[in-house]
Amino acid sequence: MLICGIDEAGRGPLAGPVVAAAVVMEDCTEITGARDSKTLSESVRNELSLRIKDRCKDYSIGIADHKEIDSLNILQATMLAMFRALIGLKVLPDSVLIDGNYFRLPGRAEISYNFKTIVKGDSKIHEISCASILAKVERDKIMKDYNEQYPLYGFSTNKGYPTRYHISTIRTSGICDIHRISFCGKFISEGNCNR
Repeated sequence: MLICGIDEAGRGPLAGPVVAAAVVMEDCTEITGARDSKTLSESVRNELSLRIKDRCKDYSIGIADHKEIDSLNILQATMLAMFRALIGLKVLPDSVLIDGNYFRLPGRAEISYNFKTIVKGDSKIHEISCASILAKVERDKIMKDYNEQYPLYGFSTNKGYPTRYHISTIRTSGICDIHRISFCGKFISEGNCNR
């Protein structure tokens, strides 16, 4: 039986996209060490990501950028990223397991998959754990690339999350093009929204 796990990374940051991964695996496939990406170091996640890509039947990444997050809201943008990951698969799974307590297709989209949401699925279901790792590794790579464009904000280390340094930089220098305005409002004064 082919099982697809789906998870996301990047719901809480002030900047950058939300990234979802869909991973299709045989239900008996185990990637030793794979668990919720939040419990793993960056180097371990990177190594596991390569092993997951090598051993899974298929995987796909879906992204909703900061503009979509601002225009839709984070929940709907997350659903969109998950949907994009799902429809990007070339191998059709028998069932789809999604981390969380809610999944709704965006707009009038239709899929014929049997899907189920699982609260804390990234720590309970192996396929979701693997998706969690791929999503986090991909998003971290994106944020490191953005750090080259916007080094002031420290995206290579904070990945867009609201660290003390990141918030302080927004308050003194304003936001950059990849900040989520809907998330940064309380840190922006009238004069420093330089977008």
